[in-house]
Amino acid sequence: MQLTPDPSIVRIDGPWTHRDVSANGIRLHVAELGDGPLVLLLHGFGEFWWTWHHQLRGLADAGFRAVAVDLRGYGDSDKPPRGYDAWTLAGDVGGLIKALGARRAHLVGHAWGGMLAWTVASLHPRLVSSVTAVGAAHPLALKSAILRSPRRQGRAAGHLFRFQVPMKPEKWLVRDDAANVESLFHSWSGPAWRSSSDFTNTAGRFRQAMLIPGVAHSALEYYRWAFRAQFRGEGRRFTDAVGKRVAAPVLQLHGAVDTCIVPETARASVHWAGPHGEPRIWPGVGHFPHLEEPDRVTKSVVDFVS
Repeated sequence: MQLTPDPSIVRIDGPWTHRDVSANGIRLHVAELGDGPLVLLLHGFGEFWWTWHHQLRGLADAGFRAVAVDLRGYGDSDKPPRGYDAWTLAGDVGGLIKALGARRAHLVGHAWGGMLAWTVASLHPRLVSSVTAVGAAHPLALKSAILRSPRRQGRAAGHLFRFQVPMKPEKWLVRDDAANVESLFHSWSGPAWRSSSDFTNTAGRFRQAMLIPGVAHSALEYYRWAFRAQFRGEGRRFTDAVGKRVAAPVLQLHGAVDTCIVPETARASVHWAGPHGEPRIWPGVGHFPHLEEPDRVTKSVVDFVS
């Protein structure tokens, strides 16, 4: 019999402090460590705040206030029935920065969190000091790549289309104690990490978090809005809103063997980047650089935001 875990299971003990913050009309759970300029860490699909546990420690040691959040619908944050559109999610992040008492923040985002960081930098530029995209692409770069390269990025993003049908994907995600979450992460990871005990332990945490009531549906709603918006006026408005270069400096960290967001898509994202260097594409690394090469990612972020 499959157990239904309580949301509090994501409040994993460590040197950080767990607390709830009200922002944009909902309650968001965060883990916080350190003092100094704010670095806000945004996770991707199927993850929760803990995906940044290495970076929380490293950033705090380097003199930053590191805050990792459970995004709307994930972990121990609220899971309302609506609000999984880019406008509202960007409002969550902007509201969280203000609720944390900061005027601006360095945003570090993985996958969906990375696209959200790009979006916040476009919609709320005064709140963003910099953007670090980890295994992520600008939303318009991803859209363009799916249309332009159906055999490459289109195939890599095949789950986006499979997730559009109602109810069945939710059941698929939680089946057999969320074993399919581990399967997805295994297929997206670099060979060294996915064969390690750290991968097994990490995947176990993500599987357990996916079983929290409401998480599977909420996680899929991100994908469903992104797809549906392409056929609606809000999609055109979103394209216009994020279509210009962001003003904040941008750092891109990407794996050369990422099979979810392929490296060519990350490279194409520089079209929307303000001050930036070329994307750093690391050999042998897959879709999870922050977990596969945690020290390297932490050092890159610290050097960049310093």
